[in-house]
Amino acid sequence: MKTYIIKSIILFLIIGLTSCNSSKPSEKETETSAISESVIKITKAQFENSKMELGKISTQPFIEGIKTNGYIDVPPAYRAKVSAIMGGFIKKSPLLIGDNVKKGQLLLTIENPDFIEIQQNYAEIYEQLTYLKSENERQKILFDEKITSQKNYLKAESNYKSALALSNGLAQKLELMNINTENVKAGKIVSTIGIYAPISGSITAIFTNVGEFKSSSEVLLEIINDEHKHLELVVFEKDILNVKEEQSIQFSIPESSSKKYNAAVHLVGKSIDENRTVKVHGHVEDENEPFLVGMFVEAEIITNSIQKSALPVTSILEEDNNYYVLVLKDKNKDTYEFEKVKITIGTKNEDWVEVLDTNLIEKNILIKGAFLPLE
Repeated sequence: MKTYIIKSIILFLIIGLTSCNSSKPSEKETETSAISESVIKITKAQFENSKMELGKISTQPFIEGIKTNGYIDVPPAYRAKVSAIMGGFIKKSPLLIGDNVKKGQLLLTIENPDFIEIQQNYAEIYEQLTYLKSENERQKILFDEKITSQKNYLKAESNYKSALALSNGLAQKLELMNINTENVKAGKIVSTIGIYAPISGSITAIFTNVGEFKSSSEVLLEIINDEHKHLELVVFEKDILNVKEEQSIQFSIPESSSKKYNAAVHLVGKSIDENRTVKVHGHVEDENEPFLVGMFVEAEIITNSIQKSALPVTSILEEDNNYYVLVLKDKNKDTYEFEKVKITIGTKNEDWVEVLDTNLIEKNILIKGAFLPLE
């Protein structure tokens, strides 16, 4: 716990009460306050001006949890690495990192003479299909009427089926290349093909330059859709049996803010990796928060919550490993009189301190404005 000191306005009162050359206090000193080792008097004006506040010991939840860390991520279906079905030279690449794209939007174009050859082969074999089909049907009729040999019929059938398979295969390949087969049948052959967005999202990485050759195994762009952000946490083997689905998670982004955010355990990994850890998948309560994918998080998975009698940390003074509060002893029209009382504390968190002294349960205590933290 931080060490606390009495607020400057109260310390100022000590000076007003101390006089080495006068045996009788002045009128101003009487009006302000008086302080001793255990009793402090504060005027009503000082109480209000310093925005002090009285309160009582209240019941607060103290959580027990597992400390862990991880990062902000998105599901695999919301992340896409874009490649071309065939290699080629980058002809157009107009997008920048951070640009938003829609599913099906043109991302870039690539050029390769091999694209022309594939279209030519498809156009040629497609034109042959009509003749081969007709010849196959003719040979079948002749064979049925025992005019031609079975060999001629089987050869015609084989030629037709082979051409049909080749045509269908080339058509599928052209579709993967985003080339319209109907245009190819009409003689419209192109040397460039477009690469289109497989998902909606934002461009997070670009690995191309205009004029650069890229093979089909190389990634051209990366797109991330951050509509569904989640936590990917790492929990050590010794703690994983205490982690259950739907448990609450409190987490923060230490590099950017001290604010606490809420999430819940959605999935718990079923295997331990080489580092003796298990992945825990958490759903964020408010996905509209401006999290960026990849942000490091510090988290605590809540395994238990216990209600305890507590006071705010702002009401506690620590001196020589002892803890004190200011308890209201008397109050009248013009002044508040407080007594400095030693207390016994238990569990602590960032906001509350457990108080074990049951005799203080109904007492009015100065919970705000009494002490300031030493940085």
